Amino acid sequence: MHTRTKRAMTTKTMAYCALLASLSVVLARLVIPMPAADTRFSIEAVPVFLAGMLFGPIPGALVGFAADFVGCLFSPFGYNPIFSVPPILYGLFGGVFRFFLCNKVTLPKLTLSLLAPVVLGSILYQSATLAFIYYDGVFFKGFLFYLTTRSIQFGITLVLDVLVIYLLCKANIFQRIGIWPSRRK
Repeated sequence: MHTRTKRAMTTKTMAYCALLASLSVVLARLVIPMPAADTRFSIEAVPVFLAGMLFGPIPGALVGFAADFVGCLFSPFGYNPIFSVPPILYGLFGGVFRFFLCNKVTLPKLTLSLLAPVVLGSILYQSATLAFIYYDGVFFKGFLFYLTTRSIQFGITLVLDVLVIYLLCKANIFQRIGIWPSRRK
């Protein structure tokens, strides 16, 4: 007797996630140059958030980790696992908010969905980590410096990320290939 087991991820899901991870690497490291180790203007979070939104929190988090890990191979600054937390949060929160976005993707819903990983990961966590690793002097001064600069940087990036995801959803790309809206079980 053959019993069927339910797989957590299908081959199709893994293929889409691999494509989204590679797209994130290209958008992060190869399209827009990084002026310094602590500054990066890019829309690399869009594919990671989409992986979470389309396939769930665990695939999204794995895409975030994989994109960061592989992307560091193309970076002159090397890999530090401490910096993997924000990309993982983008994929995780994309999956957490997927049913919130399922009925209709709007600009306010997308902004709220992306605000959590931006504030918690890219601004607060990353500012503290950068101050701890790179800032010579008092930690609190470094934290305030990075908090200020990264708030401006990710305020701009948040607007770009929301617009790109919104336009992709409005173009019905994901409906055409049959991966959105996600099916409720």
